[in-house]
Amino acid sequence: MIAFAVALTRVESAFAGRAYAAYGGIYIAASLVWLWLAEGQRPKSTDLIGAGMAIVGALIVIGFAARNQGP
Repeated sequence: MIAFAVALTRVESAFAGRAYAAYGGIYIAASLVWLWLAEGQRPKSTDLIGAGMAIVGALIVIGFAARNQGP
C-alpha cells in the first residue's frame, strides 16, 4: 500500500484522478485482506463481490484512459 501511495504522488496531475481510482480499488481489496489476516474475520461473499467490482471498475477506468491516449 505504501509503495502504491508513493507511486500515486509521481503521476502527472492530468492523470491523478484515474490513478486515484485505481488506488481506491486496491485499497478496498487490501482492507479485506487486513480484515482477514490481522483481525481474524473472514470476508463474506458480498465483501469479495464488492472488492471485485471495485477492482474491475478501476481497471475499466485505467483501460479506457490508456485506449483514449492514442499514440
